[in-house]
Amino acid sequence: MGGGMIAVGLVAPRWLSSIAKADVLRQAAGAKPTGDTVLVVCQWSGGNDGLNTVVPYASKAYYKLRPMIGIPEAKVLKISDEMGLNPGLTGLEDLFHQGKVAIIQNVGYPEPNRSHFKSMEIWQSASPESKLRYGWIGRHFDEQLSHHPLNPVVALGLSTELPLALTGVSASIPCFASLADLRNMIGDADSERMLREIQGTDAASGSATRAVQNASKSALDAVSVLQKQIAGYKSQSTYANDAFGSGFKQIAQLIATSPATRVVYFQAGGFDTHARQVETHQRLLQQFGNAVNTFQKEMEAIGKADKVVTLVFSEFGRRAQENASLGTDHGAAAPMFLIGSSVKGGLHGPIPDLDNLREGDVAHTQDFREVYASTLDRWMGGDPQAVLGGSFTPIDVFKA
Repeated sequence: MGGGMIAVGLVAPRWLSSIAKADVLRQAAGAKPTGDTVLVVCQWSGGNDGLNTVVPYASKAYYKLRPMIGIPEAKVLKISDEMGLNPGLTGLEDLFHQGKVAIIQNVGYPEPNRSHFKSMEIWQSASPESKLRYGWIGRHFDEQLSHHPLNPVVALGLSTELPLALTGVSASIPCFASLADLRNMIGDADSERMLREIQGTDAASGSATRAVQNASKSALDAVSVLQKQIAGYKSQSTYANDAFGSGFKQIAQLIATSPATRVVYFQAGGFDTHARQVETHQRLLQQFGNAVNTFQKEMEAIGKADKVVTLVFSEFGRRAQENASLGTDHGAAAPMFLIGSSVKGGLHGPIPDLDNLREGDVAHTQDFREVYASTLDRWMGGDPQAVLGGSFTPIDVFKA
């Protein structure tokens, strides 16, 4: 008994070891995926400037607060009589006019924290008061596990480290830096054979050792199949060679080849624009807009467009007033995006009230947990109250 468990812990990749431990009391082999919708979570790390992303171009206060870095009205991609998009977001504008982009305005939480680390922890745990442990997605899959077993690749992270959002008590979610690194998670054919062999002869049925062996084999099987499926998929879409292009290209490959996967988590940085913001910010937004537009077209090409929604967030917005370095400092509320054929496109919520700032920040009118509640309830088939630890009214942003 001890030998098998030690071998798994010492030789197997950490994520495989975690899956094995989480599956000790359940049988993952042959588990069926829950539902067929997919949530892509795209994290903009650094704190995105919401006011220069979704621009209140009709507001005189906007240009008074930002005489140097405000986006000139002539350059704004207008989406209403008062609001428009950053000129870099032509790809997102195209999707918006197709009704596939829901922009939720002024999203935040009470008593906002301007620390990158703490605010990201709050968003990923969905717990501003730090009362809830683990991540909101991890807790969702913990709750799902209480009803039925889950496939080992039901959720995946494209990250070198496991984001807090994906951590759970029992749910174990694999993360890898890129699909090119996927093979390294179990190694070559010889390494995979060794990992299987160290499980040893099947232990007695019903024993703890047998449960660990079954869980490890299930995880190895799932990833081995995923490797083969990805290798055989040839995308007809062309993505740019940047962080967003690479990320969405790999997400498309995963969705096209892994029908068991329900969540893919991806993050890209560079949004901490304290100085010389305008060009850097526009470049990042252009990369995102182009990538998500190409991604949406690929989902349509493979017949998945109605089953995939992308949720976009950042840990906080920026101050309403520009700073002396032609940038912006850490702020509070900012827009979130839900993108896909199944969302109710358009602007949701009031425009930012720049005449009534809160300590120099845009005041939040929508709690981010209400967006999560809607996503859990209407898209992921989850229990918002159980996951979020309280009652939050879901926003009406998904089609029936």
